Amino acid sequence: MLITWHEHETETGSAVTDRIRVLEEVVGISRKESRRNSSKFASPGSVTSFSMNTNQTNYPIYDNMGFQQEEGRSPPFAPQQGIYPTLPQETPSYVAVAPQTINTHHTATPGMPHNTGQRKGIKTCHWKYILCASLCVLLVLAVAGLLLWYFLYYQCLLGTLCRSGKCLSPSQWCDGVRDCSHGEDESQCFRLHGTNFMLESYSSESQMWTPVCAENWDNNYARAVCEHMGYKRQDYVSYTQTSAGSQAWKGYMKLKTGSDHESYIHSQLTYSQSCSARAVKLHCIDCGESSAAPSTRIVGGTEAVNGAWPWQVSLQIYNQHICGGSIISPYWILSAAHCFHTYSDPGMWMVYSGDVSLARLSFNTGKAVHKIISHGKFDIRTNDNDIALLKLDTPLTFTRTVKPVCLPNIAMDLPVGQQAWITGWGTLRSSGPSPDRLNQAQVTIYSREICNKPDVLDGQITETMICAGNLQGGVDTCQGDSGGPLVVKEGNVWWLAGDTSWGIGCAWRNKPGVYGNVTYFLNWVYEQMQNE
Repeated sequence: MLITWHEHETETGSAVTDRIRVLEEVVGISRKESRRNSSKFASPGSVTSFSMNTNQTNYPIYDNMGFQQEEGRSPPFAPQQGIYPTLPQETPSYVAVAPQTINTHHTATPGMPHNTGQRKGIKTCHWKYILCASLCVLLVLAVAGLLLWYFLYYQCLLGTLCRSGKCLSPSQWCDGVRDCSHGEDESQCFRLHGTNFMLESYSSESQMWTPVCAENWDNNYARAVCEHMGYKRQDYVSYTQTSAGSQAWKGYMKLKTGSDHESYIHSQLTYSQSCSARAVKLHCIDCGESSAAPSTRIVGGTEAVNGAWPWQVSLQIYNQHICGGSIISPYWILSAAHCFHTYSDPGMWMVYSGDVSLARLSFNTGKAVHKIISHGKFDIRTNDNDIALLKLDTPLTFTRTVKPVCLPNIAMDLPVGQQAWITGWGTLRSSGPSPDRLNQAQVTIYSREICNKPDVLDGQITETMICAGNLQGGVDTCQGDSGGPLVVKEGNVWWLAGDTSWGIGCAWRNKPGVYGNVTYFLNWVYEQMQNE
């Protein structure tokens, strides 16, 4: 996973051959080069083509599958345009067709000469009529399109769209009436805010997300909210109280007098300007704890120890490591959608956890995958919306080396320059074998503006992505790391900021790695957990 600029020892023998064969033939994650203007796109794990800007220098583009380590020598620059020869196109196949006989001798029946001046005037008038009619038709279509856009989309800028396309006003959201055909207007009424896990609920009266007042609150109500959000009843940890802080001006959602534990929890809340207690602090799952934190500064990366990243899992096909993933609950693993673009059959995959050594993991009992849910808008060409969830057949048992990472809460925006960590069993150099030990490295999170500069990633970073790494090169994710975690530490808790998605080369200067933006997908993640 960490790039090195000198040659590493490589594995030899049938084990390496088998692993490389599986990586190349089964999942297609070998480091094949491609050009951005290609009309063919690689399957997950292999080269992905982009056609974002035809004026940009062509680089080979890869799904990120491993870390690369910085050494004494400077890392290589991205190759300049023209360094790679143009690949010949495949010879097209033709079907022989008998030539048709064409009469090239044009004959016309003689007749009386025409009045050419009169025809010219009629022809000019005819074309003016056609032009005017065309402009009128275009004007009518433009007006119709504008009206359609206004009634279907603009009006909903002030409301919320259901999955079916129906537009709801803010007062219809979480009002106790199921207006969306899939019920999402009543299923997404709670969320956690900030690093202190403050519980918020949407008020259809104030049309705002407001803190939940802890007055008359107990564990039964807290457990019901966690279940409503998508966690299992047995996952629940506890609730306490916390200050509403800067959110107090919005008012509170309070339990109504005479509320009981049997009714739908949100219907028992009412909006109030005051609260005699503090806000509810809710822990639906024990997450984000590491028993062996890494060193504060490691240039280029190093091998991890057991317990440092207990949420890291290995996703395997036929006992070969293919992608990484992160535990977010006993039943759920978060990974990248491109890992499953071609091989989406859950029966092919096994999930291994609890050790930093792939060799030792092979002696563990893996978990079978019940269902793979890739984001419906995932684009294999651009890697937009590159996120997926795996539901396990049976739950994981949490131990010191098997624990979930925390999903980010609302209002936890990543500041530019924040340090984050990446982990994985990806290759240590381009097209090399996967290491046995889990590797770890520290990276810097960059703004979208920096990443979209022409000499960096040239406008390819969307709001569904995070770009992080080292602009000087030398540390990056690469082959085999796809789907693995990008985590940050806030409030003594580890949070899942991203999932490893793609990159140009591995550890090249000005080519940081790209990760799925987990915060952007929070509603989608909880919705899948609720539906299952």
